[in-house]
Amino acid sequence: MKPGQFYWSLVDPIWDAVSIYDGPEVFLEQIGKVTTLQRHLFAAHWCQSEVRSGGFHQFFSNDTGVLAPEAVEGFRAIGLEACASALQRAMAFFGPDYPRKRSLREDLLDALELSDPENWDPFTEMDDAFFAAIENGALERAADAYAAG
Repeated sequence: MKPGQFYWSLVDPIWDAVSIYDGPEVFLEQIGKVTTLQRHLFAAHWCQSEVRSGGFHQFFSNDTGVLAPEAVEGFRAIGLEACASALQRAMAFFGPDYPRKRSLREDLLDALELSDPENWDPFTEMDDAFFAAIENGALERAADAYAAG
C-alpha cells in the first residue's frame, strides 16, 4: 500500500457527506456527524491539499478555509505540530475570532493587497514552515499511523 492510501480509506467514505462549499453552518453540522478520527483526517487532508497547491493564501481564499480550526486539531492529532503551529500563525492574520465565512476572509486579504500590493501574501513564512514539516511524505506517514491507531 502506498503512503497515504490507508488514511484515505477512512476519508473517502465521508468525502461527499461533508461539504465545505455550503457555508459554515452546513459544514459544522455535517462534520459533527463523522467520527473524530475522520474529522481530523478530513480537515488535515483538505488543508494540506490546498496549501500544497497554492499556499495558505489559496487555502484561506477558497471555501476550504472554513475548516481551518478543525485542520489545526487534525494536524495535532496526527502528530504534525509544526503544521498545526504554521496554520495557527496564519489564522492569526484574521484576528482573534477566525472568520469561517469565505467572504470575510477575502475582504481582509483584498484590503491587504490594496494597501500593500508588493506584500499581498502575508503567509510566506508559514508556507515555508508547513512545507518543511510535510516534505518527504511525512504527512502521509503520520496520517497513516494515526489512522491505524
